[in-house]
Amino acid sequence: MQPTLFQQALGASFFRLPESLRRLHGTRGRVRYAGVASIEGGRNPLARLCARIAGLPRPTRDVATTVDFIADARGETWQRDFGGTRMSSRLAFRDGLLRERLGPLQFRYELLANDGAIWWTVAGVRLFGLLPLPASLFDGVRCREFEQDGRYRFLVDARLPAVGRVVRYEGWLEPA
Repeated sequence: MQPTLFQQALGASFFRLPESLRRLHGTRGRVRYAGVASIEGGRNPLARLCARIAGLPRPTRDVATTVDFIADARGETWQRDFGGTRMSSRLAFRDGLLRERLGPLQFRYELLANDGAIWWTVAGVRLFGLLPLPASLFDGVRCREFEQDGRYRFLVDARLPAVGRVVRYEGWLEPA
């Protein structure tokens, strides 16, 4: 059986992760998770424009959230719904990096499993899949997945130089 996307990206360290992370990232086919999230947006107009271009969710607190994870032989599609605001991305693993297409941007991440969490570090970004952008512009993008009280938790915080916070969202999910 072919390893899942995150099993490929993390190797043996995948199997040392907490149960909730292994269950979510061990998915094959289609599965829905549901929970609650809070989203903070950027304060300046340029940050809001960046968020809109990337298709990021609008600011809200404690909103019902669902994520459909659809895994196939080429990768995964994540269809998020934050209280009616939808955000979709496509993930694949290639050349040792997890790639995520989000709007016109393609992020390339190095994943590290450490201390019971998955840490995402931006290794590169391309605009429209072609034009490389300096990875240093995205040093302020932090993603972490972890387990708390037996529940899958996520935290994404994205800041850009001269722009500040673009988005910060966090919450929890469990199988629906």
